[in-house]
Amino acid sequence: MRVLGIDPGSQSMGWGVVEGNGRRYSLVGFGAVRAPSTLKFPARLLRMCTGLEEVIADYRPDACVLEDAFLATNVKVSMKLGQVRGVVLLVAERAGLEISEYSPRLIKQTIVGYGNAEKHQVQEMVRLLLKLRTVPSPHDAADALAAAICHFHHAQFNERIVAAIAQ
Repeated sequence: MRVLGIDPGSQSMGWGVVEGNGRRYSLVGFGAVRAPSTLKFPARLLRMCTGLEEVIADYRPDACVLEDAFLATNVKVSMKLGQVRGVVLLVAERAGLEISEYSPRLIKQTIVGYGNAEKHQVQEMVRLLLKLRTVPSPHDAADALAAAICHFHHAQFNERIVAAIAQ
């Protein structure tokens, strides 16, 4: 299975592709789609949309994973993040990808073992889990890779539940 992790943002959207099965996985690629703040917001959404479509076309993932929405203290920031998430969900659905969402806390708990882990702790564990020489940069890409890794740890559990219910 090939999983595309996304860390949505209105100026920089991190992405990371991880391939494997169960708890065995390896890095395929990572990066960020950038949209400068000098662009109007609708133009930035379009940039995120086309950039994500290119990543999906290049890497052909089976699934797309992103952080669940969370409430930021700034309502405008929350609204913009929600719109970017909407673009991600639309592009992933249009591409026929299995879509999963995990809370930021669950991603940190899965990667670091502590739900309130700091960003640098998540980045370092992503480096270790993927056997990389350096921490993935930009930090948005490291967060996207963390989401993809989280999916490998939880998807097999969800599949077992579905199979048990089907029996």
